[in-house]
Amino acid sequence: MANDSMDQRQQPEQLKTEDWAGGQGLKWLANLSLFEEMIAPIGDALLARADYQAGETVIDLGCGGGATTLAIAETVAPRGKVIGVDISPDLIGAARERAEKSGASNIEFICADASTVQLPGGPYDRLFSRFGSMFFEDPVSAFSNLRGLIRKGGRIDLAIWGPPRDNLWMMEMMGVLRNHVQVPPAVPRTPGPFAFEDLDYFAEVMDGSGFRDVNVAAYEGLQPVGGLGATPEQAVAFALSAMAFGRVLDEAGDAVVAAASKELHDVFARHHVPGEGVMMKGKAWLVSAIA
Repeated sequence: MANDSMDQRQQPEQLKTEDWAGGQGLKWLANLSLFEEMIAPIGDALLARADYQAGETVIDLGCGGGATTLAIAETVAPRGKVIGVDISPDLIGAARERAEKSGASNIEFICADASTVQLPGGPYDRLFSRFGSMFFEDPVSAFSNLRGLIRKGGRIDLAIWGPPRDNLWMMEMMGVLRNHVQVPPAVPRTPGPFAFEDLDYFAEVMDGSGFRDVNVAAYEGLQPVGGLGATPEQAVAFALSAMAFGRVLDEAGDAVVAAASKELHDVFARHHVPGEGVMMKGKAWLVSAIA
């Protein structure tokens, strides 16, 4: 705990919505391999659950650097096709380069807002998203649009974060942050990583946008913060440079950054497993629904 009293701490105006089309997209790209290593086990579990078959056509929503898009393309080849959609032009550029190097011929990337995007060649069979569906300002409208892109009876498979209290990597980081800056309380059911932590709310969104037969499985595992094999120092550097945690601290000044960094290092050190990294508990919902 910092020694400063609460009224002496720096107070940001607000924790801003992630700017995926701009700065946050660039941060993800700059730390692409580390982000992907952190969430790869969840993506793998979602891909296994989706169980794509050769010949299917798939939309990968919020595809980021294209890792999941490439995995799906390999599974549905040679007759199947995948379109990766992301709002970040920087990430789409990186994904295209990745696909070209792979030699995949059944893959395409489009930079667009998924809440309003219209895609050629539809309707598609399936929709997939690993943590790309929680940021819509109007989720019912967005999912209604997405439902229109897949055929009647088509299926969506999504990974969405479970409650923050079940995600130790987030809770511990937010605990450190609150020791040094005043953070506004979270507003339930608003766009952000944990928008769909409440499965009743998620079910309302699915029902309101015309999806049915919602099915949920819980994923629980360890998240390698800062990537596989990261030391506590490397995990701190990742949190400061790649996540909203670092942006908020930067706004509070160098002294606050230094104090919070030391405290965060101590947290990560307690969860460090030599040879594996900073391993912290995470929970996600793996959900599917039918159009």
